Amino acid sequence: MTVVKINRLAVPEGQEAELEKRFAARKHSVDQAPGFEGFELLRPVGGEDRYFVVTRWADEESFRTWAAQRTPRDPSTTVSSAEGILEFEVVDLD
Repeated sequence: MTVVKINRLAVPEGQEAELEKRFAARKHSVDQAPGFEGFELLRPVGGEDRYFVVTRWADEESFRTWAAQRTPRDPSTTVSSAEGILEFEVVDLD
């Protein structure tokens, strides 16, 4: 069953372009992870001020395996701070 993970990111004013540039530079870095199905970076509009990173995975195990293998980022080089993750399963409506 496909699962969706949505990370909420707070981005300091003036750092939005830098955040988008960094995501663009590594947009295919997860493509080869087993079970990875897709990725989107959502820019805030209409009153929201956080960015959202949406990823789709074939199953929970695929996501957890990838997450466990990630290299922690140096906090001094980040342009955003994580504000939690939303987790969903895609409902099969057939």
